[in-house]
Amino acid sequence: MEYPVIDEGGFKYIETKGGEKHLLLLHGLFGALSNFTGILDRFGKNYNVVVPILPIFEIPLLKLSVSGLVDHVSAFVQKKGYDKVHVLGNSLGGHIALLYALAHPERVGSITLTGSSGLFESAMGSTFPKRGDYDYIKKKTEETFFDPSVASKDLVDEVFDIVNDRGKAVRVIATAKSAIRHNLRERLHAIVAPTLLIWGKEDQVTPAFVGEEFHQRIKNSRLVLLDKCGHAPMMEHPEDFNGYLEAFLKEVA
Repeated sequence: MEYPVIDEGGFKYIETKGGEKHLLLLHGLFGALSNFTGILDRFGKNYNVVVPILPIFEIPLLKLSVSGLVDHVSAFVQKKGYDKVHVLGNSLGGHIALLYALAHPERVGSITLTGSSGLFESAMGSTFPKRGDYDYIKKKTEETFFDPSVASKDLVDEVFDIVNDRGKAVRVIATAKSAIRHNLRERLHAIVAPTLLIWGKEDQVTPAFVGEEFHQRIKNSRLVLLDKCGHAPMMEHPEDFNGYLEAFLKEVA
């Protein structure tokens, strides 16, 4: 089912309004709403699944940082009046989810992380962005997944368009550098919400050892490692991902 993007009060988002419990999905640097199609289809009727679009390309450049994006999410949750959210983040979205949980533990019912930054991430390399080279961007996008065919032409085109827009490319780099500066290694012990970690064994961006370290440092956490899976398990193995997520949410919600 397709959900319209709502634009109100300085926020853009989609909301399924399928239940009383709020499942907040946070996308990564190159994340698109399509990344969460499987979750929206599976949970949209029984949960209020909400996807705020992070204003990476709209926020004033001087305010663009991981902290600035956390402030945006905080203001969004407050404006919507959600008393408690079950927050799920992929890549940069996971990093933001953790910082939000540290700042507002009383508002977080659970955390689900998949391919999250915050400890270590290997981005697109020192040559990024390589503007104008479609094959290079296609190759790098495909490397996000174990199965390169998951990188659809639409997804590659979207990444290529971002890289070839100088203003957007600068913002991507600025956000990535901010994420590296906001390493959470020494703060993860303060996470109190039950946490599910779903990681691809073949993740080349945040390798499996990153998921294992998150598991070691977050007390109330469990780790699932998926075979033949890269940086976006919810896209590459949607049935397995959703099965683990559903069981977890039923337990904690």
